[in-house]
Amino acid sequence: MKGKVAIVCGASKGMGRAIAEEFLLRGASVAICSRNEENLLEAMKSMSFRAVNELQDRDAVNRIIAIPADVRDYGSLKRVVAETVDSFGKVHILVNNHGGPPAGFFEEFTDEEWYDAIDLVLMSVVRATRLVAPYMKKEGWGRIINITSMSVKEPIDNLVLSNTLRLAVIGLAKTLSIQWARYGITVNNIAPGPIHTERIEALTRSIADKEGITFEEAFSRWVTRVPAGRLGKPEEVAKLAAFLASDDAGFINGTTIQIDGGAIRFVL
Repeated sequence: MKGKVAIVCGASKGMGRAIAEEFLLRGASVAICSRNEENLLEAMKSMSFRAVNELQDRDAVNRIIAIPADVRDYGSLKRVVAETVDSFGKVHILVNNHGGPPAGFFEEFTDEEWYDAIDLVLMSVVRATRLVAPYMKKEGWGRIINITSMSVKEPIDNLVLSNTLRLAVIGLAKTLSIQWARYGITVNNIAPGPIHTERIEALTRSIADKEGITFEEAFSRWVTRVPAGRLGKPEEVAKLAAFLASDDAGFINGTTIQIDGGAIRFVL
């Protein structure tokens, strides 16, 4: 990935952080963004420290920048792209990643909560993709990777906001993959199953509270449904993202790839 410039959203923790670190270790220049500035700066220091100490890549500290931003805010996203281009001159790769909307059932959400979820899940992808597209078209090469959820293949009972809006991202990605392939741009989605992140822990607490069971009982349900008998690791998602961002994945376009240890039973 040497010579490539990537923007990774939601990169202060979890899968976003793991993806950004994998890109950096493979030689890319990386701009990371997240709402929590403290966590973001800690992540940047940790990533560059690992690259310098494990790989003796002393240039790594110059190949990563951290930009506090809320992906729901268009102005924030404009600043992320502008600062990335100011620092590295180009944008080749965009990873659209963010926290999930609140758990809950249909009757529980107001219009305002729906619009907030739309901004987070769908419009963040629309806006970030729109902002980076001119740079990718100019380069004649681009990789857009959307981190979605296994819920696009199999709806999760108490995640009506996520179930609805992540499918909209899949439709957008498929449309753009057809329209932008002529520019050397691929658009793909990663659909993680149960990956051990803070999001899984938050969902587990929500389930436990609603059903009056212990956290451990609720957590065991995630593991039970995975044939592999364990939760996935953020680093495993990062390896897949790195492949999709590579030249070797140039003929993979418009797809949604699940990474779930076999949790989704559907054939297609």
